[in-house]
Amino acid sequence: MRKDRLYFFTFLAITIIFILIAGISVRSFIKASANELLKTQLESSKREAKEVASLIGFQLANGMHRDSVIQMVQKSIENTDIENGFICMFDWSGKEICHPDITRVGQQISPEQSSVSSIDGEMTSEDFYDLLVNKKNTGGLLDASEGEKGTEIIYLYPVANSDWIIAAHANTDKINTQINGLRSRFYTIFSIMGFAIVLSSVILVRLIGSSYEKRLEAKNEKLEDEVINLARLNKDLDTYQQRITDTKMEVARTSADKGKKRILTYVRNELRPVSTEEIAYIFMESTVTYVVCFDGSQSTSNSSLDELFSQLDDTHFYRANRQFIVAISAIRKIIKYGNNQLKLMVEPSSDFDIIISKNRAAEFKGWLNS
Repeated sequence: MRKDRLYFFTFLAITIIFILIAGISVRSFIKASANELLKTQLESSKREAKEVASLIGFQLANGMHRDSVIQMVQKSIENTDIENGFICMFDWSGKEICHPDITRVGQQISPEQSSVSSIDGEMTSEDFYDLLVNKKNTGGLLDASEGEKGTEIIYLYPVANSDWIIAAHANTDKINTQINGLRSRFYTIFSIMGFAIVLSSVILVRLIGSSYEKRLEAKNEKLEDEVINLARLNKDLDTYQQRITDTKMEVARTSADKGKKRILTYVRNELRPVSTEEIAYIFMESTVTYVVCFDGSQSTSNSSLDELFSQLDDTHFYRANRQFIVAISAIRKIIKYGNNQLKLMVEPSSDFDIIISKNRAAEFKGWLNS
């Protein structure tokens, strides 16, 4: 995949993820903010209705005539600002007794008028929010008259010593406008945030990708150099093995003074002399020294690796590490292992890895070229 397509799909994926997350978050934020707004409206309306009902009940309890109370209440609420909300009073039969719009006085509350609260139960801000959403989805508010368009009765409170009820109205049109304003601000903020997050994410991904590509290219170049060096090392191994094969007789004669021609080993309780030319490698495991021949046979020795190596021809055998002595003719391949280490692949194969540390890698390469 080309890099420009990769960046495009990265941009597309981040955008889709942000839209999904933002869509859920915006709805949650809008609902939480609207609930706080509606909670304030409800508390204000409840407090006003209770105070008015308590005042009327107190006046009635002190012997004030009902008509005088009605006139006083009507005078106090008549022509009041109904933009945010207002209160009215009606009796149990549903007849309006006091209303800011005097033309509504004496009229019967329509059975179609929406009332979201009752004397037996109070509405919460969540109920109010659900009501606004549902009425918006159904195409508008259910109102009884022109004088009360866009209002809802959100709280009812009875007047003591009477059959009157104080009703608190809320201007749902204005509340919807305020909620829509909140929604617009939230969407604007999230749009700006989304653009900034997506753009910065794509730029960051591109910077990280470029940095990674540079490191990868440098690593590949280093790996190519190591592969070339290993190829040269294996070539040197083949050359050296060929030279050993071509001059086998001469090496055998010249090595007579440099090492033994055979070593004494054990197979169970049987003594077995093994020619050094038959030995592929020697290793130690749990203080036991094992001698492995090219035919795959294995025997043990009472000598340590140090003692055996001192008896062998160091032009044909190499002390790979503390655990292994390897014959040059047993090495089939040399591969890179770990951090600048070398791993010898031998025949017959070994159950243990034959590792040459990075500190001895140069010595081993010099031994092959000697």
